[in-house]
Amino acid sequence: MARSASAAPSRCPHPRRPRCSQSQAWAHFAAAGDPARRGAPVRCAPRVLPSPSVFHGPARPIHVIGCGAIVRDAHLPAYALDGMPVAGFLDLDATRAESLAATVHGAKAFPALPALIEACAAAGGVYDLALPPQAMQAVIDALPEGSTILLQKPFGRDLAEATALLATLERRKMRGCVNLQLRHAPAVTALRRLLASGSLGEPLDLELRVVCRMPWENWPFLEALPRMEILMHSIHYLDLCRALFGEPERVWSAAFAHPGSPRLADARSTTALSFAGGRRAVVTTYHHHAAPPRHDASHLRLECTRGTAVARLGVNLNYPEGLPDTLEWSADGAPWQAVALAGNWFPHAFRGPMREAQRAAADAAFVPATSFRDAWRTMALVETCYRSAARGEMMPEEPAPA
Repeated sequence: MARSASAAPSRCPHPRRPRCSQSQAWAHFAAAGDPARRGAPVRCAPRVLPSPSVFHGPARPIHVIGCGAIVRDAHLPAYALDGMPVAGFLDLDATRAESLAATVHGAKAFPALPALIEACAAAGGVYDLALPPQAMQAVIDALPEGSTILLQKPFGRDLAEATALLATLERRKMRGCVNLQLRHAPAVTALRRLLASGSLGEPLDLELRVVCRMPWENWPFLEALPRMEILMHSIHYLDLCRALFGEPERVWSAAFAHPGSPRLADARSTTALSFAGGRRAVVTTYHHHAAPPRHDASHLRLECTRGTAVARLGVNLNYPEGLPDTLEWSADGAPWQAVALAGNWFPHAFRGPMREAQRAAADAAFVPATSFRDAWRTMALVETCYRSAARGEMMPEEPAPA
């Protein structure tokens, strides 16, 4: 699903630029308050996710920049579950910020970026940048050096932008991570525990399949992106493949438009990846399922040497309300067992990245699971997928007569 924060404004805050793009508008918004090699694929042994980060407070006040639906539906409920204070909101559309601030006790809507920065610095707070990828650079440039930031995914629109963002963040000694929160979903956490216990044996095949009706029309900024589905949705599954199996050795990908969303660059995709040790993963998505829900799908299936685990990721089914996540497993031919989950991908997984950002703010030596550099590696994989899709596939040829 898309991860937008803010719809493009009807007018840029800069009085002389009435028809700015969203990225230009955020750049002007930030500038108004300005005080003055892709690496080669790494062959990795298969790995299991580290334990989700647990932050033992006190949490620093969160200041949100970008107030779209994802903040309302996922960020704020997640922070409320953890009792993390949200102190401020800012958006190009002031009414959005005011509306969200009214739902959070003690929170304030700020009229401009300098005022929010001043308040965040005074409180020793952290920034939650819930912005479209094209707006990230300008706002990051305006934040004080050494700030702690949770960045919305994706980490730029392509690898070149991700590389530029990474260089800026590291040069300016920023701390934090990118909101690739599927790693922290309760179903994934439970799956990790199953793998660590050895109950399933060694993992071999990972399948992530989505057949749903996603309301892309809710995020009009997507129409301006030269890349969409893999970058904005399947990136979650590709990131999870990396987290579970390491860096892929080979990648094949195809991305397609859909007549139901003619203004989107691509709206369905399939990617196959191979990893060291004979492991493989397949990610396939179709977001325009028009039939009743009996045969829709949103699942993760992991086949192992001793058994199988299947997780339902319910948020894709009737988004954004979704259905409850589930996890079942069977080993050595035994009956399926259901695992009790402590919540769903939405909103519970969104606690993880903010916990890690809070911990990074308190401990300079801590490296979040979805650190800026690790997210850059996921962007490198996304880039590889689009390169594969652009080059096309081999056409079958008639064999020579025997």
